[in-house]
Amino acid sequence: MIYLKHVSKSFGEQKVLTDLSLEASSGEIFGLLGPSGAGKTTIINILTEQLDADTGTHSIDAKTNEIGLMLEEDGLYPQLSCLENLNIFADIYRLPRTRSAEVLKSVGLGEVLKRPVSELSKGMKQRLALARAIMHRPKVLFLDEPTSNLDPNTARGIHRLIEDLRDSGSTVFLTTHNMEEAVKLCDRVALLHKGVIVEKGAPKEICERHNAIKTSYDLESVFIKLTGVQDYE
Repeated sequence: MIYLKHVSKSFGEQKVLTDLSLEASSGEIFGLLGPSGAGKTTIINILTEQLDADTGTHSIDAKTNEIGLMLEEDGLYPQLSCLENLNIFADIYRLPRTRSAEVLKSVGLGEVLKRPVSELSKGMKQRLALARAIMHRPKVLFLDEPTSNLDPNTARGIHRLIEDLRDSGSTVFLTTHNMEEAVKLCDRVALLHKGVIVEKGAPKEICERHNAIKTSYDLESVFIKLTGVQDYE
């Protein structure tokens, strides 16, 4: 469903990705894990044609209107309400406007649908951006740090929503620096360090392979072991 092979990318003298290859299969949640600056967002930007790779090939088995995208830069219209923001995209996707209220409720924004975006908290804006990304029930969904800035209860609700999308046939490609979240949510992951994938596979299998099971599966200790990083953040 999602495919990269031997992809490299530099910005001037700075090498961001080096000979990177990965695949995400249809109907799975694939997590790209690593600290800030590892190259996670660059990979999404290349896959979604917002950046050109210097070398390598990549593809997505979906049409443009079958892809959902949530990036750190939300691109919301601050002067419009939550509902008005989504109605714009309902019209673009030729969906009934009733879908806008439905998806706002699914991300916990049903009670603030008429509130201007400028009055929302950062976490609420994040949920609104997620609502916009999923409103057309995409075949492939890209999520860049979808639960950062969210309280644990809201994050669990977003997890259930992402799992429901996967169970209905969507492929979800997400980035996160939260290793514990990835163990709970992702079918497979790739650990990214300075633009290089240092390990990939099912989270629990990776932990077992590296003997990283304490009271729970500990992907963070695997990352530290493989990269020599002293303090993962």
